[in-house]
Amino acid sequence: VQLQASGGGLVQARGTLRLSCVASGRTFSLGHMGWFRQAPGKEREFLAAIYWTSGNTNYADSVKGRFTISRDNAKNTVYLQMNSLKPEDTAVYYCAAAIGPLYYYSNSRAYDYWGQGTEVTVSS
Repeated sequence: VQLQASGGGLVQARGTLRLSCVASGRTFSLGHMGWFRQAPGKEREFLAAIYWTSGNTNYADSVKGRFTISRDNAKNTVYLQMNSLKPEDTAVYYCAAAIGPLYYYSNSRAYDYWGQGTEVTVSS
């Protein structure tokens, strides 16, 4: 499975961005897909996860109510809609995919494949 993330950029505080992650290859075997981010000098942080077949979603408390994860099965694409962005949301954002369902979907080590990352900068 290959993942291609896009949609990052520079946005002002309180603005919005939508990130996309296109999966290719053995997409029929996908289970959970997730979004993570990593700011300079910080550990990779879980944001949201979605189960490919059912669409069930889970969120980190830090983004619940501001970020929305969704997927388009026909396009093999997962999205992360980010609203009310804050300067502290500045980071490189990564999408990840797991083969099969995950119990620990918030654990980055549980995922099998990673996209290349897309940079988000929120100015104050």
